[in-house]
Amino acid sequence: MASNPEAESGGILSGIWETVKTIFWALLIAGVFRTLFFQPFWIPSGSMKDTLLIGDFLFVNKMAYGYSYASCPSIRIDRIGLDIDAEDICGWLGDEEDGRLFGSMPDRGDVAVFLHPVTGEDFIKRVIGLPGDRIQVTDGRLIINDTPVEVEDAGTFSEVMELQGPQGLQPRCRNGAVGMGSICEKTRLTETLPNGVSHDILNIGTQASDNTGVYTVPEGMLFMMGDNRDNSTDSRVPPTARGVGYVPVADLVGRADRVMFSSAGRSMLAFWTWRGDRFFHAID
Repeated sequence: MASNPEAESGGILSGIWETVKTIFWALLIAGVFRTLFFQPFWIPSGSMKDTLLIGDFLFVNKMAYGYSYASCPSIRIDRIGLDIDAEDICGWLGDEEDGRLFGSMPDRGDVAVFLHPVTGEDFIKRVIGLPGDRIQVTDGRLIINDTPVEVEDAGTFSEVMELQGPQGLQPRCRNGAVGMGSICEKTRLTETLPNGVSHDILNIGTQASDNTGVYTVPEGMLFMMGDNRDNSTDSRVPPTARGVGYVPVADLVGRADRVMFSSAGRSMLAFWTWRGDRFFHAID
């Protein structure tokens, strides 16, 4: 029986078209899900230790604070020069009150992801100051609205001095410049915010960020800090490529509620470095 080249060609094209449609709808559904509900996020640095460790993987709850331009993904592919900012896609949301649809303010103590005001990169810190608050740090002690927060000794945070995460970062230690493979220590304290939220903070030593002036948080802004206080670029530093400054509420991406997966190695495929005790770990 003779074959029909035209029929075979049509069948191939039909199969390719079906594949293209399947990929298109899959990407569209994934994009909508990521925009409206949850966004995956890897912890790349140690600024939130010991609440979050380098290599923790979590989903950011985008429903927690409503939606703004920051809810949309940025698309950057350097190899082909593609750079589409979230504001390019959803900048129209900035016309809403406080730049958010169905918006609500975060609670003090929430761990939240936001877009860096200068670079547009995803950052994760703890909400410390709300609009109108006065924030200061004196001798490493956080002061909110002229009242020092409660702190209690929580022992020592210890980790091995080794390269951490894909970037190969080295931890900073209270006990000096220890060698690779040695134990790196930090002082750990439990801090209780005025609304009763308690969380651990780490201290390495005395530095400039341990003594600040008074920051009065403007309307529509937040004051964010890392729990690893001596190793965090946060609202104590003015907004530059390295600093953060006050964070606009419109720049919030969502709230981090739970660690889903965690790996201490430089690759998630190195299963022997997985931290099973942190799987589905609630974020305080």
